[in-house]
Amino acid sequence: MKQQISVYHICLLALAVCINLAGGQLALSLRLPVYLDSIGTIMTGALCGPVYGMVPNLLSGIILGMTTDIYSLYFAPVGMVVGLMSGLVWKNWRPQGWRVALGALVITVPGTLVSSLICAVLFGGITSSGSTILVQLLARTPLGMTASIFLVQIVTDYLDRLISLFVVIRLIQVLPGRMREQVRVRG
Repeated sequence: MKQQISVYHICLLALAVCINLAGGQLALSLRLPVYLDSIGTIMTGALCGPVYGMVPNLLSGIILGMTTDIYSLYFAPVGMVVGLMSGLVWKNWRPQGWRVALGALVITVPGTLVSSLICAVLFGGITSSGSTILVQLLARTPLGMTASIFLVQIVTDYLDRLISLFVVIRLIQVLPGRMREQVRVRG
């Protein structure tokens, strides 16, 4: 039986895009070494599953890419991987207690691989993120550019996903049970 998209799903996707945009702009404005642009994506993946989880970051990447931060457009595939992985993590086991750290790692690693490749190949390690400063400092060491990008990305991505996961867990806890059931994808 095919699951049809409902008004609840559309509203959740719109809310997730807004959360991503607000978090991303906050991190960009404050030049934080984390991104905060995947909270809505992780929330959608957790509530609706992996396929829906890929949509918010694609949309927010397009919007930010066309308005304020061109780099967001290029990194939209990273967010889609994060949404996919968060949906899979939530589908197979809900992160609680010590498993939050493990869940953040499982969500982080595939996205970091994609992100590092995009950053190294397309931008030579220089993006709009606050972590660019760390990459440039480490690139002057024997690590070189590519290893520096991956090292900084894995640390900053993991910290970002861990923060995002804690926020999402708290958001889901305060949602009324009826609302959680309305958006949950069955099947």
